[in-house]
Amino acid sequence: MLTAHGLSCQRGERRLFAGLDLSVGAGEWLYVKGENGSGKTTLLRTLVGLAHPAEGEVRWRNQALRAAADDYRRELLYLGHHGAMKEDLTPFENLRLSSALDGNDLPERDTLAALHRLGLRGREDLPVRFLSAGQKRRVLLARLVTRKAALWILDEPFTALDVKAVEMLSGLIGEHLSAGGMAVLTSHQALPLPAGKIVDLSSPEYLPGGEGR
Repeated sequence: MLTAHGLSCQRGERRLFAGLDLSVGAGEWLYVKGENGSGKTTLLRTLVGLAHPAEGEVRWRNQALRAAADDYRRELLYLGHHGAMKEDLTPFENLRLSSALDGNDLPERDTLAALHRLGLRGREDLPVRFLSAGQKRRVLLARLVTRKAALWILDEPFTALDVKAVEMLSGLIGEHLSAGGMAVLTSHQALPLPAGKIVDLSSPEYLPGGEGR
């Protein structure tokens, strides 16, 4: 289980939210909502250990992230809103490179199968710089097929996807949850997923200083 207790985060001198508690267990997903600037990306970066909270603690399987660091990295897949890819490499090369960085020697057959499932058949060997925004997003999302992780943390995963791709990604997330996986994600659009937990960072409950509590 992923949990956070009394979490407060800030950007520069500005406190974004305060007093946030959350938990996500096997088969559950958490939808992080909020207005622009409310701290959604900051929260996700804090949950993966890339940012530190001003107050409170994030725990993985009842251990503080610092103590659980190695195990947590093995069980986590984080896709940021602006995922990094090498523009001169092909989708095939990018996916194999990201897998190698995860310590996984991805076979050619599995690489192609993942790219084809994401609708990139025929574009496997085209440099990424020639792909559309939606196709680039699909290259990043192919890691959901190849990277075995208990927890997915996804920042705006549906950005730039067409209707068919949204349905495909929703299916992938649904399969992950059905297999006992966990997910935390943000989105600016309605999510075609079963009901999940919701944290709305724009709620008065999380205003800094306790206003509205």
